[in-house]
Amino acid sequence: MKIRRALPEEADRLSDIALSAKRHWGYPERWIEIWRPQLTFSPEYFEENESWAAEVDNQPIAFYTLQDKDKNAWIEDLWVLPEYMGQGVGKRLFLHALSRSRELGYRILQLEADPNAVGFYEKMGMHKIGERHSEVEGQPRILPIMELDL
Repeated sequence: MKIRRALPEEADRLSDIALSAKRHWGYPERWIEIWRPQLTFSPEYFEENESWAAEVDNQPIAFYTLQDKDKNAWIEDLWVLPEYMGQGVGKRLFLHALSRSRELGYRILQLEADPNAVGFYEKMGMHKIGERHSEVEGQPRILPIMELDL
């Protein structure tokens, strides 16, 4: 596996990775359809945002996007194809994001976690600093905001 810049022409493939990863958690398909617009990426997204892909056999299997949010490094997306979950791919991408954040001079890394991913991020050393409340089809959702000092 190697980590390299995500390419704008891979937007469809990377969108498929995000949707597959979200489906992995067993959300109702109608929720996936509600989330589809925010999990569908344009080529411009990868031109405008620093994004990195993990690849196997020259095919992306996971990616993350690093942004600046309130002068902190922010992981906007980190998605791994379900068949590669539990194999260290997410950990390698996360450690890459830590390294990039430090290289860029950030002191804090933050993200908003899917509730199913909190355990992973805690293993990576992050801790909850807040939460964002939302709802899907009348169902409340609490999305933890997590942070790690760099």
